[in-house]
This record gives sequence, structure tokens and C-alpha cells, in this order.
Amino acid sequence: GMFHGTMQLFPSALISYIRPIVLISLIRTCELFTLAGCSEHLTMASQERGVARFAVAHQQREGGGFLVRRPIGGEIRECDPFLMLDHLGPVEYGPGEAVGAPDHPHRGFETVTYIVEGGMQHKDSAGNSGNLLPGWVQWMTAGSGVVHSEMPSDEVMEKGGRSEGFQLWVNLPKKDKMIPPRYQDTPPDKIPVATSEDGKVSVKVIAGESLGTDAYIETRTPILFVDITLQPGATFVQPVPSTYDGFAYVWRGSGRLGPEDASRSAKLGDVAVLGAGDSFRVTAADNDTLHVLLIAGEPIREPIARHGPFVMNTPEEIQQAFRDYQAGKLGSIAGSEERYAKTAAAKQK
Repeated sequence: GMFHGTMQLFPSALISYIRPIVLISLIRTCELFTLAGCSEHLTMASQERGVARFAVAHQQREGGGFLVRRPIGGEIRECDPFLMLDHLGPVEYGPGEAVGAPDHPHRGFETVTYIVEGGMQHKDSAGNSGNLLPGWVQWMTAGSGVVHSEMPSDEVMEKGGRSEGFQLWVNLPKKDKMIPPRYQDTPPDKIPVATSEDGKVSVKVIAGESLGTDAYIETRTPILFVDITLQPGATFVQPVPSTYDGFAYVWRGSGRLGPEDASRSAKLGDVAVLGAGDSFRVTAADNDTLHVLLIAGEPIREPIARHGPFVMNTPEEIQQAFRDYQAGKLGSIAGSEERYAKTAAAKQK
């Protein structure tokens, strides 16, 4: 799924611009790899996780001119079960400038879209559609496959405005890759926010659990996805099961990541892969708030064949996905030409 109203076109979505017939010639470039566990694992008693790897996701201009940082899938190639995290924006669009991701296919994984500002309208080949507004999360399980369109909301298209959001790609285990597609479009009032006793830390619980509060969204494999906001000087320790691999990404403000005696200073764009342990500490700077995504999950540890919008276990399955797409088995959505035209016009701006 590319980005959404609020995400104006994901780089990863660029494949969507390639009309189906051209896709076939690309199969030869299919990547084949096994996701290495990106975190170290714990053998001893309870301990805070350190920072195993640290990287900076630089903002780059992609495709239609949208601004994106890619903390996972870029500098850090992957973190099983996560294939990619894109941070779109923040960007201020003028009237007619917002770009989206018109019709493109997916199979074999999940896309999670989390909107901070702006709005996105999605449609798919199974007849699903909806509008995602600030604070909404869409957890889309592509499974056996859909053709998906993610375009800015009409209001953002016409009037412009500020856009910011995230898209996370979550791999599916072999046994789930061909399940029927499923959407969980979740408004902000359904996403629990837990607050620390001193009121200095609030945690939006998108998946998993924090401060005794369970998420509303269900996941196929065990996943923790929390958006933590810390007031200046506040510190917070989030339990992260020792078997999970994961990372922390600073998307606004500044502070420190990791245990007090071995923390790394971090600001917007910095990503830390979690070391061994069963919890992780985040601390805001004394004079700045800190906004950090903490994302972790049970590694799948299966071979991966990946090409653009398809993530399977073998190259043969990737070729089959292209054949199914060409043959129309993933379906189509009425109005695709208009969406391509709108996107082309916005790019010209």
C-alpha cells in the first residue's frame, strides 16, 4: 500500500506507476534473502536492551517529489519481521501539489499506515474504500493479493496543506501469505492512549501492550507498535519481550535511546536497532519533547523473495504473483486512468 492521503506516494509505491505489461520484464531483478535477526537475544535475567545498531535516515526526494525518510529498508536493510518503515513528510503542499500512489498490487505481506497530519482516501479491487484522517491507522493484510490505490483526500488535493505519516511493511509467514485480504481501518478514538502516573509520558498503543493497556488492532504475528510522547526530561521503560527483534525511531524532538549508562543521543530521523534484553528505555532531552516509535515483533525467520509490491518465499512464487496480476486475478479498480492523470499533474507542479 503506498502512502496515503497523508503519505504522498511512497517510493516503494513507484512500482505502481509501471503499467502491468512492463512489470514482467522486471522479474529477473527479484531479490532473494533470509531476514537475519536484527536484534541480539537474551540469555540472562531481566535487563534493559542496549542499542545494537544506530543509523540516520536522511530525508530524500522520491518519485513525484515527495519527501521521505526510510529508517528500515534503507540504511538498515530490514528487521525481521519488518521489511520497511517510511516516514513521509512533514511536508506542506500547495493546491494541486499533493501526490498519491495510484493503483498498484500487493501480495504476501501487510502494510500499516499511520497518519499524523493530512488525509488519504483508499480503494481496492475487492470493493473496500475509506478515508483515513489524522490519527487513523490502517492495518492492511494483503495476503493473496489486492490492487490498492492510496490518494490524498479531496481537500488536501484541492487546497493543499500539511502532510505527515508512516507506512510500515510487515512480512507474513509462509502459512499466511495467501490468506484472504483484510483491512482494519481504525479511527483515533479506538486506539488506546496510556499515560504514566506522573503524566509526563503518553503512549499510543497501536499494537501490543503498554502501561497495562492492550491495543485494539489484532495482528497475525506477535507485534508491539507504540508511539511514545515524552515531556522534556521524562524517561520511560517499555517492556519488549526478549524473543522480539525491533527498533526505535525518533520522528520529532530529541533525547536519548537506550539504558542510562549506554544511551545514544537521538533526534529526528535517528533509528536504533534494539540489543538483547526485555525492555527498552527512551528519555527526552531536558529542553525538548521526544516523539519516538518503538516497533518490535517475533521474527519469522523464513527465506524471502521480494520484488517491488510482492514479498514471497521463492522466486517462482514472485513470478506467479506477476502472472496472476497480469491475468487480472488481483482485480482492478474503476477510475484508474483518472488517478494516474491526477498524479502526473501533481508531479508537474
